[in-house]
Amino acid sequence: MADPAALQTFSGDRYQQCVDGTKSDAQGAYNRALAWHSTGGGAGAEHCEALALMQLRRYAEAGPLLDVLGSRKDLQVATRVQLLDQAGNAWLLAENPNRAEASFSNALALSSGDVETYVDRARARAMRKDWTGADADLTAALIRDADRADLLVLRASARHAAGRKAEARKDIDAALGIFPNYGDALVERGAMKFEDGDTRGAEADWQQVVKAAPRSRAAALASEYLTETESGQH
Repeated sequence: MADPAALQTFSGDRYQQCVDGTKSDAQGAYNRALAWHSTGGGAGAEHCEALALMQLRRYAEAGPLLDVLGSRKDLQVATRVQLLDQAGNAWLLAENPNRAEASFSNALALSSGDVETYVDRARARAMRKDWTGADADLTAALIRDADRADLLVLRASARHAAGRKAEARKDIDAALGIFPNYGDALVERGAMKFEDGDTRGAEADWQQVVKAAPRSRAAALASEYLTETESGQH
């Protein structure tokens, strides 16, 4: 997701104060942004309004504002790409993958193909179970950044969901070739082994995650799988 601080088109003390305020008093910042907008605050006021809505978890209201900002031809192309990426992420949080995909597609149409935007669109496509589309986006991202173990794991998940198990396993092996103790890859490999009836192999992978990074999100998931396996629920 784009960093609001990177949106160089929006500047000035009032804009910065408004954006900073969204983190400490989102409702107050939203009200101030509305007032500023009504007195000619322009794109800066609208962007602050959208960011405040994001902080307030009113994602379905933030999405349209960011889409409209991203469509403004008076803004720099790089800024529009970032705004559309923010819009897509708002739609993802609003659990509207169709609108999210449209925002990310618009961002990609304006750019030369940003890796993270491809990844974001893959997330939108995966949310609606378009595994072929998610695979295509992750492949495009990997062409641009081949050493991303996290993207290989994501593509493995998409390929596994699409029934392409051999290719999924190759992606996991490639990810572990880059990062041997990568927790997310080990969790996925364990799940694949378990599905194939290799319970001991699955447990070994999950135990390795718990041992290597006990406080990680991957370890929490591995522990859950281990508990379910031991109780016969998995």
